[in-house]
Amino acid sequence: MTAPLFGAGSATAWEPTEAHFARSRLAQLIERVGANGIEALHRRAVADPDWWWRTAVEDLGIEFAHPFSAVVDVSEGKQFPRWFPDGRLNAAANCLDRWNTGADAHKTAFAWEDENGRTRQMTYREVHDESAALAGYFRSIGLRPGDCVGIYLPMICEFAIAFMACARIGAVAVPAFTGYGPKALETRLAACEARALITADGFVRRGSTIAMKQTADAALAGAESVRHVVVVPHTGTNVEMDPQRDVLWPDALARGGEAGEPVAAEPFDANHPLLLVYTSGTTGAPKGIVHSHGGFLAKVGVDFGYSFDVQEDDVLVWNTDPGWLVGPLLVISTLMFHATAVFYEGAPDRPDLGRLWSLVERYDATVVGVAPSMARAMMNAGDALVESHDRSSLRAFVSTGEAWNPEPWHWLFETVGGGRLPILNYSGGTELGGGILTCYPITPIAPGGFSGPVVGVDADVAGPDGASVERATGELVIRNITPGMTHAFWQDRERYLSTYWSEWPDIWLHGDLALHDGDGYWYIQGRSDDTIKVSGKRVGPAEIEAVVGSHPAVAEAIVVGVPDDRTGSAVICFVVRTPAGAESEDEKVAEELVQLVVEQLDKTIRPRAIHFVEELPKTRTGKLMRRVARAQYLGLPQGDLSSIETLSAVEAIPAIPVPEP
Repeated sequence: MTAPLFGAGSATAWEPTEAHFARSRLAQLIERVGANGIEALHRRAVADPDWWWRTAVEDLGIEFAHPFSAVVDVSEGKQFPRWFPDGRLNAAANCLDRWNTGADAHKTAFAWEDENGRTRQMTYREVHDESAALAGYFRSIGLRPGDCVGIYLPMICEFAIAFMACARIGAVAVPAFTGYGPKALETRLAACEARALITADGFVRRGSTIAMKQTADAALAGAESVRHVVVVPHTGTNVEMDPQRDVLWPDALARGGEAGEPVAAEPFDANHPLLLVYTSGTTGAPKGIVHSHGGFLAKVGVDFGYSFDVQEDDVLVWNTDPGWLVGPLLVISTLMFHATAVFYEGAPDRPDLGRLWSLVERYDATVVGVAPSMARAMMNAGDALVESHDRSSLRAFVSTGEAWNPEPWHWLFETVGGGRLPILNYSGGTELGGGILTCYPITPIAPGGFSGPVVGVDADVAGPDGASVERATGELVIRNITPGMTHAFWQDRERYLSTYWSEWPDIWLHGDLALHDGDGYWYIQGRSDDTIKVSGKRVGPAEIEAVVGSHPAVAEAIVVGVPDDRTGSAVICFVVRTPAGAESEDEKVAEELVQLVVEQLDKTIRPRAIHFVEELPKTRTGKLMRRVARAQYLGLPQGDLSSIETLSAVEAIPAIPVPEP
């Protein structure tokens, strides 16, 4: 019997109420088009993409200055579609200009707070006016449509302003991670031949001021295409200014406003590039992911408007970085739906791990992003840090980036959310502009699972031959195409084809292992290149990590596979213990963890070694980096480390070289 595409059944931990359906934009659309529930809507959307994307664009209020003649043109092949051909629009017009009159203009668009307690708020009118002035400055220095502009800023209001200023004149925003060193920043600016860079004097993190302008100056020594630099005086730190190249942010705005009339948002072809996001890879140069005005608006609209039900009464809190996709997603979704977002600058544990809940209380947040590893850290820090803050404004959690272990999921659901709030699990990638699998406020939710595909995304789990498999782990694939999929890689079509389209004809291979169970729930089991095959048995590391993480002495864990002549691979665990667990003897805890894996999974995947470490390598957003841990352990090249939060976490992994078989 074929499993349903959307989950329901014995694994369900949360179910929607009538109030969730009454509020839901998606539920209203389902009723309006006469679909018999979300599964029927999704199947129709996949079968008739022309109908679905026309319907979604109209329902979401995406405005085209000139209408499109078709939904998609695949004359160059399925891998290189042109979305909404002949249509012309501008992301800035859809995100700012539409709200620039009456009471709409005076609503708070962005609130900002740093770990030292400094705050700022900007209205829609203020964001509009500053982005128009900055666009005027861009014009004055000769920037043209298609020129790339690097944005190397912390998560402050100026990031959103710079992003919208680029969109307004058709320049391509190229955000960079705040943790990049000079070489990583140089590589990305040089690769796209950026003509300008927006940066700040510095930013605040863990009680220190981190220099940015100094890093930018070092990077520009090798990125000779950058002729203009705008510097936000954010921390008050003295910085060197090149009078031939550099200008302070207030001076750039003043110069841009000298023309008088604000720069209008010029309509561009729907496929005109809006955003270029570089991802970090294990080998080779970073991949430049290209998103367009039409495709990105449509994708963000469907994901945030339907999956998360973002509306104008929402206040979003999501601790992220401009250099990761979530940064641009947060800006676009907030502005599209006339909501409010809270930008937090700093470490999430300053002064303690209750900081997130203090933000929720202070700003009456309704939707908050929580990574699984952060939930575990907060759980281990104690319930008092949660219970001391009012969380009654919340209506949902959003989670992405990694797989859940059961214990922190239940803690977030029950202790923080009181069993009433859905945890909207969300998984996709930068290359897709958002999600493949998701949860909805109108569908049942299982612990750590996904309720189904994003509407219109023909997600599937494929076996070795590319055919569908159910109730078994396989490759997560997409069998159709949707807006939001990258327009190839920046100036590198062949690498794009070999990365996503080369395994099976006309099937997008995402690189994640997934399971679609008999109740219709979906689970991500880790990256497929992290797969461990022991004595012929293939297992995802997340499955082992979930078991290891259930032990009361374990705070978090990374599991990797290493070469073994006898079994093919051996399972190695790196474990950070809880404060209480640190009192136990290493040998005793290790024996218990091995036995736990044997009992709950299989004796063939018995861990070969358990290593206790002080910290694990992860990104600033909390994503565990298995490939880095494995490389460090084996003494292999570690690839790009520019996204790692602290290099000391890499060094904490014991290096025990094992020869490849």
